[in-house]
Amino acid sequence: MDPLAILAGFAVGAIVGITGVGGGSLMTPLLIGVFKLNPALAIGTDLWFAALTKAGGSVAHHRLGHVDYRVTALLLAGSLPATLLMVAWMHLAGGSFGWNRVLTVSLGIALLLTAISVAYRHLWIRLGERLERWLPERRKAVLTVAAGALLGVLVSLSSIGAGAIGATLLLLLHPRMPSHRVVGTDIAHAVPLTLVAGIGHATLGHVDWALLATLLVGSLPGIWLGARITRSLPDRWVRSALCLSLMAAGLKVLS
Repeated sequence: MDPLAILAGFAVGAIVGITGVGGGSLMTPLLIGVFKLNPALAIGTDLWFAALTKAGGSVAHHRLGHVDYRVTALLLAGSLPATLLMVAWMHLAGGSFGWNRVLTVSLGIALLLTAISVAYRHLWIRLGERLERWLPERRKAVLTVAAGALLGVLVSLSSIGAGAIGATLLLLLHPRMPSHRVVGTDIAHAVPLTLVAGIGHATLGHVDWALLATLLVGSLPGIWLGARITRSLPDRWVRSALCLSLMAAGLKVLS
């Protein structure tokens, strides 16, 4: 096993454990920049990495009652069909479409959106509270399905969005949802979404299975350790460092 891959998995796992976000948005640039995978292979590998690392978190949140299954179902009603359509489009377009460029641009945009989502988390809550007066429950349901469809497209093209961007959309549409339920619902939605997208990319040959196994060897203890030291680190410092990293990675990918 490659020690560098184990170290990379551990580092990303620790950051996810500390902040709750940053898995795909950090892992995919690492797979491209450090391990020299092409964008399609990096995105497919990261989708499986995200699905498997978040599965344990999803079970834990379920046991604690932190998942709003009605909202999760509405998100999946939009995200899964969108993901299947994107995968079908990739199959129909074939190798002549220039997927590497499309996926690279999508990745850069998703990284910048994630950085903004993390940086202005409290702003989204206040904005959601103001929007609530114009969003009756029936309209919220429709917009939640639409938000899921947006996430399905974004995750299929970049492997990024199911975490920080998904949580931001939940805060905008459901600002009174307690933070622990936002996190639990977001993770519960992310697991089937990334798994379906990952299966789709696997059918296209976009997964490096050996590298994925090595990354998981490092990430699982990293998440365990990060979750235990999170209270000893100032949240502002951690999120600022994460935002700067995401901005730098996004600008580099788009350049």
